[in-house]
Amino acid sequence: MKSLTLLGIALALVVGLAASPAAVEETTLSGKVVCAKCTLKKADAKECQDVLVVKGDGDAAVEYYIVKNEVAKEFGHTCTGEKPATVTGTVSEKDGKKWIAATKIEEIK
Repeated sequence: MKSLTLLGIALALVVGLAASPAAVEETTLSGKVVCAKCTLKKADAKECQDVLVVKGDGDAAVEYYIVKNEVAKEFGHTCTGEKPATVTGTVSEKDGKKWIAATKIEEIK
C-alpha cells in the first residue's frame, strides 16, 4: 500500500511538471528573413540557413536562426535578398546563437 501511494505521488509530480505553462513560451518577432550563408556571408555557415534579423536597441540587429521545420519549409527559403516577415515561435540559445522554432511565419507585404 505504501509503495502504491509513493507511485501515485511520483506520477502526480511528473504530470504536473510536464504540464507547466512556463516550459513553453511563444514569442512574436518582426524583421527580415535573409540567408546566413548567401546574404550575411557568415564564415561558419556551411549551407544555406534562414535567419530573422530584428532591429534591436539603437542600430544593433539581433539575429534569430530559424529552425528548419515544416513551418519554415512552407514559408520557403530566402537565399539572396530579403523577405520582411513576422515569426511566432519558441526562442532558445545554442552554440552562442539565438534560434526560433517557428509555429507561424507570415510575410509582411
